[in-house]
Amino acid sequence: MTQLNLSGRVAAITGGASGIGKAIAQSFAAAGAQVRIVDVDGPAAARTADEITSAGGNALAFQCDVTDGPDVESVFSRIASHNSIDVLVNCAGIAQIGTIADTETADFERVFCVNVKGTFLCMKAVLPGMINQGRGSIVNMASIAATAGLSKRFAYSMSKGAVLAMTLSVAKDFIDKNIRCNCISPARVHTPFVDGFLHASYPGREKEMFAELSHAQPIGRMATPEEVAVLALYLSSDSANFLTGANIPFDGGFTYLRN
Repeated sequence: MTQLNLSGRVAAITGGASGIGKAIAQSFAAAGAQVRIVDVDGPAAARTADEITSAGGNALAFQCDVTDGPDVESVFSRIASHNSIDVLVNCAGIAQIGTIADTETADFERVFCVNVKGTFLCMKAVLPGMINQGRGSIVNMASIAATAGLSKRFAYSMSKGAVLAMTLSVAKDFIDKNIRCNCISPARVHTPFVDGFLHASYPGREKEMFAELSHAQPIGRMATPEEVAVLALYLSSDSANFLTGANIPFDGGFTYLRN
């Protein structure tokens, strides 16, 4: 049986300084990957890389604004200057609360630029190298919002729907190049972002609202970043060589088991 092993592989992870991205970076490093953490927060990326190297892993940090084309090109060129990039995980993303009626154009464009344009630019940056070496794996972070109607998530849902569509398109266009492209669609994941959102939106009611959000998943809780990381590791490994063009609902039963 093939093990979940990334020894000798170079893996670039956007949004890798915190939350789900950080858990993925740690998981990949533990599986032997040379992890390249790409994040707009340079100091946080450096801290995560230091934690990984202190634990015996291989990690480097790169500050990058994924919405800036020249910046993305420069950073990914630097990453690939010594070793080709074998795996890309697009984890950088932001959220937006609101219906279409109260979503301002600036909010819409901000979400689009990070979640959609950023994913596009990073995939475009790694594809030539993957084509040249004859293999590659791309994992995009979508969301249940891509396929389910969620209240007050207009711009966010738009962006994640686009991520899903881009995933399918890239998987189709490059299947003959031995490049796989899949996406993960989590339900709620307990990250520092969730805690910050609850503190800002429901001061004094954080515990109550955390329980309510947790039970929106039929399984009765939120996922952990580490659980998402295991799935990303599988999708990036040779164990998943037959899997491409997949959207995996990692959602505690939300998609199919809701009453």
